[in-house]
Amino acid sequence: MSTFSCSLAKSRPRMVLFLTLWCSVTLSMMVGWSEAKARHLKWDVEYMYWSPDCEERVVMGINGQFPGPTIRAHVGDIIHVDLTNKLGTEGVVIHWHGIRQLGTPWADGTASISQCPINPGQTFTYRFVVDKAGTYFYHGHYGMQRSAGLYGSLIVDVPEGEHEPFHYDGEFNLLFSDWWHQSVHEQEVGLHSKPLRWIGEPQTLLMNGRGQYNCSLLPNFGNSSSTQCKFKGNEQCAPQVLRVLPNKTYRLRLASTTALASLNIAIGKHKMIVVEADGNYVQPFAVEDLDIYSGESYSVVIKTDQNPNQNYWISVGVRGRQPKTPPALTILNYKKIPSSKLPSISPPITPAWNDYNHSKSFTKSIFSLMGSPTPPASYDRRLLFLNTQNRIDGYIKWSINNVSFVFPPTPYLGSVKFGLKNVFDQSSPPEDFPASYDIMSPPANPNSNTGNGVYKIDYNTTVDIILQNANALAANTSEIHPWHLHGHDFWVLGYGEGKFTKGDEANFNLKNPPLRNTVVIFPYGWTALRFVADNPGAWPFHCHIEPHLHMGMGVVLSLAVDKVKGIPTDALACGHTADMFLKKKYLP
Repeated sequence: MSTFSCSLAKSRPRMVLFLTLWCSVTLSMMVGWSEAKARHLKWDVEYMYWSPDCEERVVMGINGQFPGPTIRAHVGDIIHVDLTNKLGTEGVVIHWHGIRQLGTPWADGTASISQCPINPGQTFTYRFVVDKAGTYFYHGHYGMQRSAGLYGSLIVDVPEGEHEPFHYDGEFNLLFSDWWHQSVHEQEVGLHSKPLRWIGEPQTLLMNGRGQYNCSLLPNFGNSSSTQCKFKGNEQCAPQVLRVLPNKTYRLRLASTTALASLNIAIGKHKMIVVEADGNYVQPFAVEDLDIYSGESYSVVIKTDQNPNQNYWISVGVRGRQPKTPPALTILNYKKIPSSKLPSISPPITPAWNDYNHSKSFTKSIFSLMGSPTPPASYDRRLLFLNTQNRIDGYIKWSINNVSFVFPPTPYLGSVKFGLKNVFDQSSPPEDFPASYDIMSPPANPNSNTGNGVYKIDYNTTVDIILQNANALAANTSEIHPWHLHGHDFWVLGYGEGKFTKGDEANFNLKNPPLRNTVVIFPYGWTALRFVADNPGAWPFHCHIEPHLHMGMGVVLSLAVDKVKGIPTDALACGHTADMFLKKKYLP
């Protein structure tokens, strides 16, 4: 961006938001980048008939595609998406998962937090800079629309002329999801019923939107008793075969947008070298299989150094929940032989669903690449978040520090920015939980409260969050929860068993902790995070399991919202902010 262009912004009022944002927020990041490109996309979001697992159902698609179109850009590029809601009777938003939205918090795509839902027939423009290379994705963030199929991949390459810190000859992109035959509207009613009607385990696991429910690539594999699939090749549920050449190195970009399932992936006879996690480089390490939780992304590299006269299974199975869903399968095809030829060796078997030691061993092997940013040595503020399942008036909810989150009708970005006091709870939510709480033997009274207060964070301070796992309502039950932070990456300082104590700080990793945007807490354990609060906005931090968030498992962080400038009026044209913007195009 040149000085001339920055000056030009002052003479063209309609470009003020775009160019001011670009000049003030991204100019410093542009040093060394090649000239940025604006990538303009026009998207129509609509319901349509599709057969993700060979059974026709209604899915949410974009421009007639499921999953939605893959966005590919270079660091510094401007993504410009004109999104039109063609759903007919419900709103929609899109969250750009892992994109920090530096200077554009209204484009984060979170209904009731960063923006109003886009109403049927309306068009909303998402415009933001992709500032860091990595493997990302996007998904709906209104109601349970992610479960309905509203998602797709977003890949950010290094600037033109630059190279990744690892070599590869080609790459593949695998976006994992889970799929139910019950509609999300039925699921939502069940989650808000008394007694609770749980959504149950998914019928199918999907890879790039493709899975098999009424047949199997390998009959009787896993817990499936289905017949052999017979494909012509053009079916919507036909597997995407990964075709490779011998003696090459391939990058596999892996991302999970599952609504519920934690997953494990393995490739027969091929080791994977983990090189990236959530858009951050990690110290490379080899694994036979890899756990991936909802909201996480990884890059792995593999060498095609096995017998080129065979094909090999890629297998994906359920972790952390007793699996009632058959593993997903596809084929790594060495091009010397037909892709239709089934591998002669058995597929890899997913580790036992409750083998948490296996999961912890993988998770604790992830360290940042040498030379990566390290965390501040101390914190300014610490929040302890107790994860529990509770009841409110007989309804089952998930709660944080005994508060089950409910979304307000006016987005926080507007209500905090303009000091509206009557649109959400003004009392400070609890920053800790009682010291007497025994996570292994929870109190007999499971009652909780609803709330929508925000945690107000001072600008440029260092914040620690301790995620403390505890109980579900069922006896001796504690579940895995993957937590995702919007607007920031954080350092994962450590994991532990049981109840977190002050003494656990001595084991924090301050030397090479990984930077992530999503992290897991294991049953009856804790996870410690640290981040620098340097990105003004209203940012959700929540469990990425779709029904858990829907049942109240999340919080909102309000950070220097007064510094946010140039909010488009259509981002906040609902609730109590709507009347303020009738004559203004952009807000001060």
